[in-house]
Amino acid sequence: MDHDSTATPIRLLVVDDHTLFRRGVIALLEADPRFRVVAEAGDVGEALRRAAETQPDIILLDNHLPGVKGVDALAGLRQAAPGARILMLTVSEDENDLAAALRGGAQGYLLKTVDSDVMASAIVRAMDGESAISPEMTGKLVTAFRAIQGSPPAPQQPQANAPAEPIESLSPREQEILTHITRGASNKVIARALGIAETTVKIHVQHILRKLNLASRVQAAVYAVSRMA
Repeated sequence: MDHDSTATPIRLLVVDDHTLFRRGVIALLEADPRFRVVAEAGDVGEALRRAAETQPDIILLDNHLPGVKGVDALAGLRQAAPGARILMLTVSEDENDLAAALRGGAQGYLLKTVDSDVMASAIVRAMDGESAISPEMTGKLVTAFRAIQGSPPAPQQPQANAPAEPIESLSPREQEILTHITRGASNKVIARALGIAETTVKIHVQHILRKLNLASRVQAAVYAVSRMA
């Protein structure tokens, strides 16, 4: 369900060592009734303490913090606030950082050049359990995904009447939904585009992940894009 201004505000922790940037992000977020910033931090130690104290819904995490990369703090933050979803907010366009973020359990990866409305949308989508990747990074998802998964096994000779690729086991509707997922569409947007209920989309997504033996929408999108390449 999409978050709206009548619901309980999404509680955020903003972690960035640049005070001016951090305060600017906080000002933008607090101008939106859907959000409430409950804490801020300028380094990992402070972020861990504030996460444990406030138990935020969402953590916006810079990747370049004093003495450590944000991706290396993911495990600690997830332990300090198990219910929080973490969005990287960084200047790094390095596919290795993207891979490390996804491997570490980040819900999304946003560049600091992102528009404020896109950032807000990403936060809401993360709260709804969806992933968000800056458009500039989507072209690097395939490489990042392969770095996470390792080299794929050599293809085996398909059995008679068996699909050569798991993607071929998807129904036409599931393939249609997978195409929308590769474009970054949310369940709500997909539902509107196809004229079906959002709950139906969610069920289809679950079936897609199960058939492809994948854990997330990001992995499904990367899998589909890699097969199209």
